[in-house]
Amino acid sequence: MQTLIVVPTYNEAANLPELAAQLFALRLPDMHLLVVDDNSPDGTAAVADGLNTQHAGYVHVLRRKAKEGLGRAYVAGFAEALRLGAKRVVQMDADLSHPTEAIPRLLAALEGHDLAIGSRYIPGGGVAQDWGLARKLISRGGDIYVRLALGLPVKDTKSGFKAFRSEVLHKVGLEHIASAGYIFQAEFVYRCYKLGFRITEVPYLFHERRAGKSKMSLSILTEALWRSLWLRFKVRG
Repeated sequence: MQTLIVVPTYNEAANLPELAAQLFALRLPDMHLLVVDDNSPDGTAAVADGLNTQHAGYVHVLRRKAKEGLGRAYVAGFAEALRLGAKRVVQMDADLSHPTEAIPRLLAALEGHDLAIGSRYIPGGGVAQDWGLARKLISRGGDIYVRLALGLPVKDTKSGFKAFRSEVLHKVGLEHIASAGYIFQAEFVYRCYKLGFRITEVPYLFHERRAGKSKMSLSILTEALWRSLWLRFKVRG
């Protein structure tokens, strides 16, 4: 398997068919899609199963028993990626906020790097125009906090749009990843950084989700605040 796209889902039945259509329209060689579903009550997993009628053998569905957080879903998905023998892995959201046309640029960046991060905060990147000033300040402020807390030389620490070589998953220690919420994104990058992997950022334009509801909550924000400091003192190279 040359490339595996890992997409965690919870109530994304309305977005998944369009995402799959966009992904397979890229016509990337030997590209597969893995949907990691946290027992969505809206039938997301069944929708994912139905995609196999159009893309037989190229869509995989990993059903989890309950919603345990984004970090837990990604760890399960990455373990499955190793089991499937993927050489390159792309992680992205199911809500169409990550532009599929940027995936070839992320993959191309792996020619000279181990981890390519889709970044909103480097030249050429950006966010949807309908973001208000408060939301932009919270997003940028959160990145500054995480960067300072971890000493991490990455502009977009919270990006959920990444590509990496399978060697990263073999060495990063998936069993040690502790974050459950969105701070998982920063923890994964920080562990890669401490291991000396070559990291680069690739600009992209973030879009607002088209359907469904955001999974952000107060508990997720709280975890991001204390987990960043915890990582700084607990994670070693």
